[in-house]
Amino acid sequence: MKFYEANFDGLIGPNHNYAGLAAGNLASVKNAKHVSQPKQAALEGLEKMRTLLRLGYKQGFLLPQQRPRLDILRNLGFSGSDSEIINKVAKQQPNFLPLIYSASSMWAANAATVTPSPDSEDGRVHLTPANLLTTNHRSIEHTETFKCLNTVFSNSEHFAVHEALHSHTEFADEGAANHTRLCSSYDSKGVGLFVYGRDGQSHTQRFPARQTLHASKAIARQHGIEQTAKFLLQHPDVIDAGAFHNDVVAVGNGPLLFFHQEAFDTNQQSEIFTQLVEQLPFQALEVSSKDVSIEDAISSYLFNSQLLASPDGDMTKMCLIAPTECRDNAAVNNYLSTLMEDKSQPIREVHFVDVRQSMSNGGGPACLRLRVVLSDKEIAAVNPTFILNEGQINKLQTWVKTYYRDEIAPADLADPSLMDDCYRALDALTQLLQLGSYYDFQQV
Repeated sequence: MKFYEANFDGLIGPNHNYAGLAAGNLASVKNAKHVSQPKQAALEGLEKMRTLLRLGYKQGFLLPQQRPRLDILRNLGFSGSDSEIINKVAKQQPNFLPLIYSASSMWAANAATVTPSPDSEDGRVHLTPANLLTTNHRSIEHTETFKCLNTVFSNSEHFAVHEALHSHTEFADEGAANHTRLCSSYDSKGVGLFVYGRDGQSHTQRFPARQTLHASKAIARQHGIEQTAKFLLQHPDVIDAGAFHNDVVAVGNGPLLFFHQEAFDTNQQSEIFTQLVEQLPFQALEVSSKDVSIEDAISSYLFNSQLLASPDGDMTKMCLIAPTECRDNAAVNNYLSTLMEDKSQPIREVHFVDVRQSMSNGGGPACLRLRVVLSDKEIAAVNPTFILNEGQINKLQTWVKTYYRDEIAPADLADPSLMDDCYRALDALTQLLQLGSYYDFQQV
């Protein structure tokens, strides 16, 4: 049976805005309160999906979440009609508006952690939504993520969608941004590499470490892979430098782990890498600080590139889907040029994609996608609405051009007309996809 890696990208919603809510995310904080371009953002995301589709990869998408989330405001004691609530909050507690309008669910790498069927005990694909409880604006996502994943992966014969972990600081989970599946081939049994920043004590000085060891171990138990999983501490200094998730400084696929020299705790790295070599045809491709500084790695999001095997799963012919910022950064571009000449490693091509609107909010190409390894039968069991082809991308682009605003300024969050525009766009999306009354606002 043939297995493939499918990428399910987050469809960027009509609420795309720059609020700067994520401590430790340097790009998000730098661009806080700037004017965003939601139409451009969504079209950039769809073009990235089209790029992968045309290269021959399986490409799907996940729905935008409902924003604004007025149920959060009602829970906090605000009452009245939707417009009245927006007006009250704008006058009394305007700092609540960025929370309920947060655009962060676009980054599907944080949506869930995924274990494919060759690795799990029961032979099903397991998905656990991330609770994202370290940051207030992201902690509201997991219930909608659970609903979306159950809509996309609804066949319980092939898929097990778990609820998010218990919402306690010891079980803070950030999803696939801190998880990498390593394997010799997609159909063989792999090893889940979980990277964490906290193990009961804080190692960082500047920014909070989001992923905990307890959360990583809980996911491994839940998915039935605790006997094979590996757990590796992210270096606290690199978190303080702005690598708020491991996928800012490392990316892996198949037998290859591509990472920055400063990414991991060195003592643990040596031990874990030795174990991986014993279990897999493991190859560690380390980028030295002399070639690419940690500052350049973070600002360009070199390691937030998508690392892909060939479309037919050949691990000896890999490619990187890198942000254009990597091309524009002299040190990173020089490194990539040298890398393409190095035949001792499997990366053969680099494709640059423009996702500047996402990058300005702190997420690169890899942030935008959730990787799911699927067999032919499992692909056939996925809700076909969420598997893309050229025609569906065209329809989604037309929808975006019709319903999205060109710009959203911070002051727009206080205007109920933005809420109306967002809901109107999401309502049209559910009609386009024939999903019925999917969103809560449609069921009132």
